[in-house]
Amino acid sequence: MKFAIAVLLGVLLWSCGGKNEITVGSKNFTEQIILGEMAAQQIERKLHLPVRRQLDLGGTLLTQQAIVRGDIDLYPEYTGTAASAVLKEAIPSDPGLAYTEVKAAYLARFHLVWLPPLGFNDTFAMVVRKQDAKGLPKPDLSAAVSRPWRLGVGYEFLTRPDGLQRLGRVYGLHWQGTPQTMDLGLLYQALAEHKVDMAAGNSTDGLLDPSKFQVLADDKHAFPPYNACFVVRQALLDQRPEVATALTILSDHIDEKTMRDLNRQVDVEHQPVVLVVRNFLAKQP
Repeated sequence: MKFAIAVLLGVLLWSCGGKNEITVGSKNFTEQIILGEMAAQQIERKLHLPVRRQLDLGGTLLTQQAIVRGDIDLYPEYTGTAASAVLKEAIPSDPGLAYTEVKAAYLARFHLVWLPPLGFNDTFAMVVRKQDAKGLPKPDLSAAVSRPWRLGVGYEFLTRPDGLQRLGRVYGLHWQGTPQTMDLGLLYQALAEHKVDMAAGNSTDGLLDPSKFQVLADDKHAFPPYNACFVVRQALLDQRPEVATALTILSDHIDEKTMRDLNRQVDVEHQPVVLVVRNFLAKQP
């Protein structure tokens, strides 16, 4: 009943000159593109509003600039990324407190609204080959100080304070040569081909095959929580509050395993993002 009322209000707002088109953005890696497409399809199927897609925009700061300028109306973001890369602040290790603090800061500074978390924490994952993990006393990062590593990273991990800087400060790992920077989609190939010995991936990567690779546990909790949420311009919600209603239906419906599987369908099985998202949403309320 509440959702039906929200849709009716949306139609009335539309007729009174509300925003005619909603622009959804995303960063430039598979998971972001999937989540951006998911937001777009959810708005289309629940509200029947026209949606323009500006997916694959670039990194965190480029996407943040786009939403602040109003070039896009919403995009998916992660609490730890927002705190470190955008707000330049420390973040509590408790996921609930982290979400609350980031949400309040974004509203105050940027007039952006964080909708409730989607249900998964996409944290950094330090990945090694299975056989190399077996040579360690334990499969955790503290044990990895026992040998030097050739490291492969994405550009953001190299430059962000919650990335390589934080990893080195907490664990004091030994690197063999300079970390190799590459596209995120090439990290696992480089690892498999022995071009690097450790890769800075993400816990929901579709290419993270447990038969080949091992994630070394972050036993000292170097990385903050990275709970995924949709971030929306307050100006859009002032005109179309039903957008928040439609997207919030997805909250707590995507766990880490589900997100990894969606990524795997795109990156490993090479299914079209549009189809992967459509099939997922067909099973949702």
